[in-house]
Amino acid sequence: MGGDYRALTFCCKPGFSLTFGFKCKRDEKLLELGISAEEFIKIKEEFSKDNDWDFDITCFGSVSYCCMRRGGCPRRDVALVERYPGKTIEEIMKIYYEKKKELSKKILESVNDPDGKEKIKPYLGLF
Repeated sequence: MGGDYRALTFCCKPGFSLTFGFKCKRDEKLLELGISAEEFIKIKEEFSKDNDWDFDITCFGSVSYCCMRRGGCPRRDVALVERYPGKTIEEIMKIYYEKKKELSKKILESVNDPDGKEKIKPYLGLF
């Protein structure tokens, strides 16, 4: 719903209708970077498997698709508490945002389109 290309890390799985789909810029941003929906899904799902983020209770079955809701999300937060037992919610959210930053970097590093590579240059130095 906004943000620069790094915000793709918080986007939902392509192919599903969304309540606020009219505001969503995911498909537009993927097109600008030359990333197909299939590649986007592959990146997120591999990251999820590598980080043990697959959970049936979360939207689309993975924390990789979870959004940025700082006020909390019942599904995401329950999954993260299960994934990181013994940690405080503050510690868990720190891990969550660090992992989302890693995922964002993976998404941007997957760009092969020359125009897309040019668009992401300013952001790669921020990781």
